[in-house]
Amino acid sequence: MRKLLALLLLLAPAAAGASSVAVYHTSDVHGWYFARPAAWDNANRSRLIGGFAALSSLLKKETTPYILLDSGDMFQGTPEGILTRGRASAELMNKLGYSAAVPGNHDYDYGEGVLKALISASSFPFVGANLYYKKDGRPADYLKPWVMVEKGGKKIAVLGLLGRHTATSTMPSGVKHLDFRDEAAEAAKWLPEMQKERPDAIVAIAHLGIDTALSIKNVDISTWTLNPEAPSTLYIARAAPGLDLVLGGHDHTGLINGYHDKASGTWFGESGYGLSYVTRAELDFDDATGRLTGASVKLVPLWIDQTGQDPAVLAMADGYKKLVDEKMGRPVGTARADLSLTGPLDSPMGDWACDITIKALGTQLAFHNTHGFRAPIRKGRVLLRDIYQAMPFDNTIVTMTVTGAQIAQLLRDNIHNGQSDMQIGGLEAAFRLAPDGSAADIRLYRGGKEIKPADTFTAATNSYLADGGDGGAVLTAEKSKSDTLVPARDIMLDAFKKGLVKPPATGRIRLIKGN
Repeated sequence: MRKLLALLLLLAPAAAGASSVAVYHTSDVHGWYFARPAAWDNANRSRLIGGFAALSSLLKKETTPYILLDSGDMFQGTPEGILTRGRASAELMNKLGYSAAVPGNHDYDYGEGVLKALISASSFPFVGANLYYKKDGRPADYLKPWVMVEKGGKKIAVLGLLGRHTATSTMPSGVKHLDFRDEAAEAAKWLPEMQKERPDAIVAIAHLGIDTALSIKNVDISTWTLNPEAPSTLYIARAAPGLDLVLGGHDHTGLINGYHDKASGTWFGESGYGLSYVTRAELDFDDATGRLTGASVKLVPLWIDQTGQDPAVLAMADGYKKLVDEKMGRPVGTARADLSLTGPLDSPMGDWACDITIKALGTQLAFHNTHGFRAPIRKGRVLLRDIYQAMPFDNTIVTMTVTGAQIAQLLRDNIHNGQSDMQIGGLEAAFRLAPDGSAADIRLYRGGKEIKPADTFTAATNSYLADGGDGGAVLTAEKSKSDTLVPARDIMLDAFKKGLVKPPATGRIRLIKGN
């Protein structure tokens, strides 16, 4: 009887693996490790959302075999992330069992050495197929181009792609020795290598989005038709057919129902900002052949009243918070009203920051990049922590002389689709919107008088822009630049020390409508 049973077992077909594998994805966590009120959601402004403890609790309820991936910008944005230089991110991600991650531009904010230390502290691999050294063309040795992850009896190849924008979307001087090569070309180069290993599915994680026009939005584009020509994850998929799923980031977009591109057959997902959401993609396989038959993608909000919070992960995160609160829990002043980030053009936060920069440095004008401010400062008592969350970047203030022509070019480079990536002080600007969404007919005024192209002014800006960071190209060649070495954050602190802070009225950048 035993021999017959053994024979039957030998003749029986091998048990198939799981018919589905889930892929969970995060991106642009930016150090937001904890649940917080969903102030951006008008229907749920006080409801708590997000954090690693919520994500861990959700994953523990998952019944489908899963892998967990991240598309970069892990720690820069909160005191817990900044002061630990990402160590907190690595330890929390280790705890949750991430399978792979790709670096984002802000993971280079403190230099390549800090990123290498973060990678060394991580129990999962970092992938990046398109990063090389300019000097000799060698690939970066701290990144793997791709890795194979086995889960539920399936082999999932994971390709990493850094955004070419990293050359200017972190401090340019810190990455000038690195060559961020074309994402699509490198994907096409590595696909045959992955396919030789006969994976059941190929997933790309990229610090790049599907459309920059969707930035800072949670949106359902499942029925949209997108432009495949612009640098994007869609362009990558069209140029490198064979990618089953592409999970992007950088733009802080949440794709509510993912996106399926019929031309390439690729599915896409993006997971928003600040670990408030996670993307869940499910890859379905044929039971008989094992071949991938389809996928589905959903953006899942991490409402803690629905997910719960993993006590062990919550205790771990609270440990970092306690250490930070010892240093940053002290009050620094009072805000009479919210210093908010709202407004398609100038914002209360941006206007205030420019004005106090002018006052502190004694210049005529000031400029700050809109996305240099990452959190509002709320009305009432303000803590040192609030300042660091509002201004997480360690930029200094640089002074220079600029012309009217340079100012106009600065705005031209930073106004897109009726939104401004630049904040200004000491002047006003008006523009018309060209058919392609760019700024046209820019007019500049100071004290009611129109600024001419040849007019010159003293100006102050942050070192990121002065170094040619995104939108600051026109300032890079200016020979009058002088780094004061005064931290931009210190100017904000000094303003609070001097008394109650109230934001100025907005409206210094205006869209001219009509003829």
